[in-house]
Amino acid sequence: MVMPAKDAPSINVGNRLRELREARNISMRGLASKSGLSANALSMIERGKTSPSVSTLYKLSEALGVDITAFFGEPVERQPVVFLKAAERPRVSFVRGVWEDLGGTEFVGRMQPFILTLENGGGSGPNSMLHSGHEFVFCLRGTLEYQIEKKVYLLEPGDSLLFAAKLRHRWRNPGNTVVNALIMLADFSENDSGLALHQHVVTD
Repeated sequence: MVMPAKDAPSINVGNRLRELREARNISMRGLASKSGLSANALSMIERGKTSPSVSTLYKLSEALGVDITAFFGEPVERQPVVFLKAAERPRVSFVRGVWEDLGGTEFVGRMQPFILTLENGGGSGPNSMLHSGHEFVFCLRGTLEYQIEKKVYLLEPGDSLLFAAKLRHRWRNPGNTVVNALIMLADFSENDSGLALHQHVVTD
């Protein structure tokens, strides 16, 4: 059973958000206007008083004009071979969950794997997502609910799901135990990049 690497470097989303905002000379008020979030909410995130939801991270990445993978740290030169020790993989926390990068942000190919950990009640947010390429999900622990268009799939340990990511989708943990899942984003267009794919949020 795969669990989050306890010693993995955890990215401080608030500090990273401030760095990205200031590097682009965008004021707090300006970012609030672009993202549709309140200046107070942004201040709380930057000061580490609250954790953003996944949908909030999508809004911020779009408003800043960056891939959501920018929250994993500074861009690095992509390599044809990426070996990543468990204690070295970057992780980004959001409300009731954690994304762990499995090396895709350093890989030259159009394939990016992640480990998703969700506490009970955690999810991708109220809105559906869609993007280019394909998405593969393998449930490692707990029960993971994926809604694709209007159909709901309940994944239990060992269950998998593969679909064209241009279909509207969202996910959540409906159970009382922690969920661990392997998510693979692949065959996306050259202009897309990993978790940035998920920033295409659509209002239901």
